[in-house]
Amino acid sequence: MFEDVSELIAHNPPGLHYGAAVAVPDGPRPWVVVAGFAGPNRALVWSRGQLVDTAPPELADPECPALGVAAADLDGDGREEIYVLNSDTFAGPTAHADRLFQRRPDGTWHDLFERPENRAVRNLAAGRSVCAIDRRGVGRYGFFVANYHRPMRLYELAPGGALADLAPPLDLARAAGGRGALALPLFSAHPDIFCTNERGANFAYRNRGDGTFQDVAHELRLRDEAEHGRGATALDAGGEFALAWGNWDGPHRLMVRGPRGAWADRATPGFAFPSAVRTVIAADFDNDGHDELFLNHLDEPNRLFRARVARAGDPARAPDLELTMLDPGAARDPDGYGTGAAVGDFDNDGVLELLVTRGEKGPQPLALYKARAAHPNWLRVRPLTRFGAPARGAVVRAEYGGRVRAKGVCAGSGYLCQMEPVAHFGLGELRAVDRVAVVWPDGASVVLLNPPANATVAVPYPRG
Repeated sequence: MFEDVSELIAHNPPGLHYGAAVAVPDGPRPWVVVAGFAGPNRALVWSRGQLVDTAPPELADPECPALGVAAADLDGDGREEIYVLNSDTFAGPTAHADRLFQRRPDGTWHDLFERPENRAVRNLAAGRSVCAIDRRGVGRYGFFVANYHRPMRLYELAPGGALADLAPPLDLARAAGGRGALALPLFSAHPDIFCTNERGANFAYRNRGDGTFQDVAHELRLRDEAEHGRGATALDAGGEFALAWGNWDGPHRLMVRGPRGAWADRATPGFAFPSAVRTVIAADFDNDGHDELFLNHLDEPNRLFRARVARAGDPARAPDLELTMLDPGAARDPDGYGTGAAVGDFDNDGVLELLVTRGEKGPQPLALYKARAAHPNWLRVRPLTRFGAPARGAVVRAEYGGRVRAKGVCAGSGYLCQMEPVAHFGLGELRAVDRVAVVWPDGASVVLLNPPANATVAVPYPRG
């Protein structure tokens, strides 16, 4: 499937890399922000045929041990802030607080947690993943932090401009072995939170519609309490979402929602086979119209599967997902110390790139992969908030070729990571899309008829 195109990274020294996020902090060009851990954070931008590190000194922050990264528009100014989760210990209290970088009007960056009014709520606990969520559908995001055996956090801007941790009043401040975090309308029509945990049950927080939550992991059979969760992702299951996550040295899961709401595991033996998994990524890398699932591993070969919807649309039965193991090609990377990965079309050619962060057990360079002989046709949909920022957590459904496919605009997924805020659809040999429906976190929706193929379509928030 993949060929190694790591030479497209202009400066790629070995490092102890962890999470990565595709952020849109200013203007249309995305940044791939890579957590440096034992060195500076990086901000890779596509320029003159290469990914070039343009990290400003404040964001590079070389003294802080960065693990997880996520971006979203916290303050409603149309530009994304960048949350960097720092952790200098495996568990317990940390010496380095997390950072929440905001861009000033003069182009410099500053950490909101360093403001005097925010220092009391800083996260000084060992964490892993962070994801963004617009829980009330207002276009302003908060950051949910999955801490490790310390209370989870949910940071939002209070009306006076100070940061507030709303996890305690929303009953989200539960202590667990937090690992992966995912925010999408998975269990309701509003942004929900799914958190994989180690040495304990997963959390599945259903949004009640008013921005408060109820843990429904037991009811939906998503607890998986005997395993040690890592990366989690959502993938298309015939116009709805399936859930996939990896368990460290345990069976990996592919969960499909049944007609009565409970979820059932549809993982094949090859997919479920235990491994030293870190992140799990879902994307249509070869534009064939089906999602691939990439399992990134620590010091063992990575795996790749195609997830094809064999039957959908029957309300009396759960959809069938056929998993086929593929040859990952160069991305097999058997000696890689994999930690995270980020997906995006960095060179704007309609074929996704896969950036893999490596180096947990020893310094390694980043790896960049691209599908060989990808199918020629595609459609990319980029929903925007009422403020013009990426509408993370929005859901896009595309109808073409007699079927419906669903994509979530990534607010956080994988492990320690966040993908590009674009819904990418491979069309295979088709050149026509019948209909695209976009639903924002507040339930507002827009329908596009016959959008052009081989184009990126920005969809503003509907007014009035």
